[in-house]
Amino acid sequence: MNNKIINFKELQVMGVLNLTPDSFYDGGTNDNEETILKKVQKMLDDGATFIDIGGYSSRPGADYVSEEEELIRVLPIIKLLVQKFPNIIISIDTFRSKVAQEAIQAGASIINDISAGNMDEKMFETVAKLQVPYIMMHMQGTPQTMQDNPNYENVCEEELQFFTNKIKKLHELNVKDIIIDPGFGFGKTVEHNYELLNNLEIFQKLNLPILVGFSRKSMINKVINTTPEQALNGTTVLNTLALSKGANILRVHDVKEAREVITLYQKMISIK
Repeated sequence: MNNKIINFKELQVMGVLNLTPDSFYDGGTNDNEETILKKVQKMLDDGATFIDIGGYSSRPGADYVSEEEELIRVLPIIKLLVQKFPNIIISIDTFRSKVAQEAIQAGASIINDISAGNMDEKMFETVAKLQVPYIMMHMQGTPQTMQDNPNYENVCEEELQFFTNKIKKLHELNVKDIIIDPGFGFGKTVEHNYELLNNLEIFQKLNLPILVGFSRKSMINKVINTTPEQALNGTTVLNTLALSKGANILRVHDVKEAREVITLYQKMISIK
C-alpha cells in the first residue's frame, strides 16, 4: 500500500488518466504503456498532486463494464506507475469496493467513488478497513440513467443534506479523511450545474475539502457552443470561479493550465 501524507488544505490539481475506450474526451488514447508513462510524466511535471485512474467510463449512458474487466484495466497500470514513479499519489476512480481494495493494495492511495457508496454497500466498510482518504461524489441515478430526467426541489440544499448523512455514517465507521465532490454533470441539468457553482460556498459548512470536476464537460459546451476538444478555456474559467468559492482540488485533463489558475489565484488573494 502506498501510504502518503497529503495536505488537503492546500490547493491541488488532480490529473485524469482514463483507461477506458469510451470516455467522452480521451477515450481509447491511453492504450499502451509508453503513451501512459509519457502522459503521466507530463502531468507530474506540470504540477499534478494526484493521478486519478479509472477503468469504467462514467460519461452519460456509458457502457456497462464487468468488475473483472475493470480490474484488468487498472491494476497493471497502477503497478507500472508506482514502479516508475515511486512518489506518485494515485487515486482509484471506482464505485466498486473490490476494485478499490485491490487498487490500494497495488499502490493507490485514495479512493474516488462517484456513487458515495450507493452502488456498492460494502464500500464504506472497505474504506474504513483501508483507512485511506475517500472522495465521495453526489450523483443522481447511475452513469447509465443519470441524465434521463434529473430533478431537484433545491439541488444545493439536497446535496448538502446528502453529504451530511454520508459523513455521519463514515464518521461512525471512524473514517476521517473525506473529500466531497458535488458531481458536476452527474444527474444534473445545465441549470443545476450552474446553480451548484453559484452556491458552491455552501459546502464549506461541512468543513471538508471540496473537489470539482468541470474539465471539458457538456456544462461548458452547451453554453458556449464548443466541443470537448475546444473547451479548455471554458474549463479554466469555471475552475477560477470554483476556487473563489472555496474549491480545494481541481480534477482536470489539462494539468498545466489548472496549476496556472491556482498560481494566479493565490497571487491575487495574497495581496492585502
